Amino acid sequence: MSSSPASAQPSRMDAAMTDHSLAKPGTKPAATKPDLTDNSSGMSYLDSVPRRFLTVILPLLVFVFVLLFPFYWMAITAIKPNYQLTDYANYSPLWVVQPTLDHIKYLLFETTYPHWLWNTLYVSFAATFISLVTSVFAAYAIERLRFHGSRWVGLGIFLAYLVPPSILFIPLALMVFKIGIYDTKLALILTYPTFLVPFSTWLLMGYFRSIPYELEECALVDGASRWQILTKILLPLSVPGLISAGIFSFTLSWNEFIYALTFIQSSENKTVPVGVLTELVRSDVYEWGSLMAGALIGSLPVVILYSFFVDYYVSSMTGAVKE
Repeated sequence: MSSSPASAQPSRMDAAMTDHSLAKPGTKPAATKPDLTDNSSGMSYLDSVPRRFLTVILPLLVFVFVLLFPFYWMAITAIKPNYQLTDYANYSPLWVVQPTLDHIKYLLFETTYPHWLWNTLYVSFAATFISLVTSVFAAYAIERLRFHGSRWVGLGIFLAYLVPPSILFIPLALMVFKIGIYDTKLALILTYPTFLVPFSTWLLMGYFRSIPYELEECALVDGASRWQILTKILLPLSVPGLISAGIFSFTLSWNEFIYALTFIQSSENKTVPVGVLTELVRSDVYEWGSLMAGALIGSLPVVILYSFFVDYYVSSMTGAVKE
């Protein structure tokens, strides 16, 4: 004779009470394991191929296309013959037929482009070095010496970074003319730090702040000087921050246009951004092949620099904390 549901429920309750009574005294009941297959956790959403393609692969492909297409356009334009640059009816603008190196030969051997490249390298490295040295001392003084009003000084430096260079170049031009360094590379080396030092100082301030003060206090107890603390403790621990500030300063110096256009007149002292625009554009005639070749070659040093130090750059920008 089958039992009713009402009679089955007490039997299950009795069995549970019996199991609980058989448990050893002092032991806790086993904890319930969490359900690891819960679809609300988030990652299971990407299990299917269509969803993974729409949410991960497709955005990455779009990002890579937007990132690399300018380099592709510069590359194919630099090796296109002149008649293909304007004849879109017979030649595709996205591809090249019968590539040529005439534009690159003209750029390297019939213009002063190699000299522009050297000027840009020289000015960028010199301005970056001056900016890093100045920023290290400024950031150390503001963050580690703890003098009265240091926070306001740091805020003022950051606000100085927000001032556009297009506003500063007019008073700087008067100073350059008065000192007598117009149309020299020294004019660029001395004016570039005006917009490089504020950001580099602000970046290094944050990095110095992440280093524990106990290291400096222990060094002071052991008799170390401030110079020894800076050179033997802080700077070795701040290598990612220094590399990040150096890359940022070098990139801004390399791509700078307004100051170089204002303070440089002679062709032998021009940098790549100014030389390519002023020397390869004649009235209304644009040397598109040479322009793209110059832009492509001019962008390679910065790309190579980032490829070597990208790990340090990301580590600094994410604010790694030293333990």
